[in-house]
Amino acid sequence: MSTPTLRVAVVGAGPAGIYASDILSKSGLDVSIDLFERLPAPFGLVRYGVAPDHPRIKQIIVALHKVLERGDIRLLANVDYGTDLKLDDLRTFYDAVIFSTGSIRDAALPVPGVDLEGSYGAADFVSWYDGHPDVSRTWPLEATQVAVLGAGNVALDVARILAKHADDLLPTDVPANVYDGLKTSPVTDVHVFARRGPAQVKFSPLELRELGHVPDVDVIVYPEDFEFDEGSMAAIHSSNQTKQVVKTLTDWTLKDPEENSASRRLHLHFLHKPVEILGEEGRVVGLRTERTALNGDGNVTGTGQTEDWDVQAVYRAIGYFGSPLVDIPFDDVAGVIPNREGRVTDVDGEHLPGVYATGWIKRGPVGLIGHTKSDASETIRHLGEDVAAAGESFYTATEREPGAVTEFLASRGVDVVEWTGWSLLDAYERGLGEPHGRERIKVVPRDEMVAVALGRPVA
Repeated sequence: MSTPTLRVAVVGAGPAGIYASDILSKSGLDVSIDLFERLPAPFGLVRYGVAPDHPRIKQIIVALHKVLERGDIRLLANVDYGTDLKLDDLRTFYDAVIFSTGSIRDAALPVPGVDLEGSYGAADFVSWYDGHPDVSRTWPLEATQVAVLGAGNVALDVARILAKHADDLLPTDVPANVYDGLKTSPVTDVHVFARRGPAQVKFSPLELRELGHVPDVDVIVYPEDFEFDEGSMAAIHSSNQTKQVVKTLTDWTLKDPEENSASRRLHLHFLHKPVEILGEEGRVVGLRTERTALNGDGNVTGTGQTEDWDVQAVYRAIGYFGSPLVDIPFDDVAGVIPNREGRVTDVDGEHLPGVYATGWIKRGPVGLIGHTKSDASETIRHLGEDVAAAGESFYTATEREPGAVTEFLASRGVDVVEWTGWSLLDAYERGLGEPHGRERIKVVPRDEMVAVALGRPVA
């Protein structure tokens, strides 16, 4: 007797989930794949984590779109794992489940004052300016001086969006409410603080160079922040990316300060560690940093010398962190699902049969798209090995017809958005943008997204 078609659910339709689905579909296994997404739209952080003025990076969606439009991977969006269905439900319909839910929370910053009004996580701000349907449509942009903590591309994105004039975002897919909010921002100065030196930052060369081309925004660096130890020189000599970043930053130190004439300024500070967010009457009124010194290997130690900065808002861009999932083990320290090369493990370190992970929820929020592909390949390889080793006993689902899961969700009142629905929403957003010469204008409210996708009247 021949084995049945392998039924696999992938939870999370960002790049990690789509790549895993694509690789699995080409693995040679006779497989049926359903790709679940809790939002009404696919593509994860490419849609909701890339700044609107980075259309080049957003082009990744084109490749992801081509994977899903083939039709051999079924998209089931607007379905929230943990609410609309749980692990036992998935086990009823699928032989294996791959979690690719990413990391969308801000990593914790344990300093006094972090909970003051005016202290924000970068992840929340990114979700706001990218039109995420589950965050508030308003954002308090009242500060004239702002601090951004972090030394990666997210910190640069946040700083650039805060400093940029709203009209310069109009050619992008920036949502109308975000444009309106940024248009009234009184900001004049945005300060980015990195605790290590220029050779240790995680900026990409292109992202950094883009700062120098933002209209009516001067980039200001401080020569006293430029310190290079043996570890720094080794990093510069061993990495072309580091070499380019350091060259761009060093070139900016040679700029005559009298040439700065823009109405807004973006300051880059190195060797400054945040030690306290200062407050009065429950609100942010400043930031205290400690001067650090490189100790020879690229790491730093505090010098005890502190400085207070007059800012009225602080944005923490020090990294993302995973979120726990119902019925799935979770490492609260690392912010990931515990696993061995993609095989999810329980508290005793044993593999949970048929449960896998890939992407940031597997390895943490590090690496680029290329890492995500290789990561997915590793997980799918182990899934294939487990199928081969277990044989017929791997096929544990009791409801094997593809329609069974959609009937189950319908019985729970879930408005499932499939690929045809996303195509309707995609066309609708493009239609909104066309009269304005824009590729699209994002629909932000979830109920409106679902109504468009399901062909219902838009209120």
